[in-house]
Amino acid sequence: MSVVSLAFSQNGNLRERCEIGSVRLSRGEVDYDEGAVVPVGDWRPLSTREVQWLQAKPGTPESTQVELLHQPLPVTHTAEDLHAAAADLYPFASRWPADFLGCATNPADARTTTEDPATGRRLGLHVDNWDRLPSGARHEGRRRLCLNLGPGTRYLLLGDRDIEELFRAVRPDPEQRYPHTDDVRRYVVQGRPLQCLRIRLGPGDGYIAPTELLPHDGSTSGVGQPSTAAFWLGRWPAVTSHSPWRQIVSPRAPRSV
Repeated sequence: MSVVSLAFSQNGNLRERCEIGSVRLSRGEVDYDEGAVVPVGDWRPLSTREVQWLQAKPGTPESTQVELLHQPLPVTHTAEDLHAAAADLYPFASRWPADFLGCATNPADARTTTEDPATGRRLGLHVDNWDRLPSGARHEGRRRLCLNLGPGTRYLLLGDRDIEELFRAVRPDPEQRYPHTDDVRRYVVQGRPLQCLRIRLGPGDGYIAPTELLPHDGSTSGVGQPSTAAFWLGRWPAVTSHSPWRQIVSPRAPRSV
């Protein structure tokens, strides 16, 4: 079984920032794709066993890990200011190059945030395809860095199993085929087990995640303010294991939104 690997610096940090819940298929919701996989909203704290299950193990490839970071933000007042400043907030500019993908402002209290630009409907849990890697090679893709520029809190949503496992379960001949968001939906339609993690990101918090490997989305559910997120794509070492970068590992945050 292939599960998400969370390389947080401390188990306590993982427990305080992360919750888990179930998913369902969207039916008849005009703002969602028909059959999109969305969280039910029955969030609960992680158990000790789940923390052990999800925590990245020694030897886990860096390209498959999910890590948290923190970057001080400039004082800005509008979404336009945030968009203008976003590219310059890349925290690893002097060490590792990355492609800036741009940024997006999401409204308050959005269950999920990603829209299909062709239809304007939300995708729910999905996988990216920047590198267009076939089945068996998704772990080789670049990871995506997301930084929450605020002003509101937001969440990273992650399926607890990777697309390789889901793809093998729903495709009888997966070799040389490209996993797709439709395979996440087929997996759930078939009644197979999938849970959703919700990781809290305050303003200035961010994540590095293999978004071509893990079903994911953003969320501002239950948050009273909009937030802007900036995105980069690159190849980073395991940031939380490199001592020069320990200072950017996100500190413990209060539970209130």
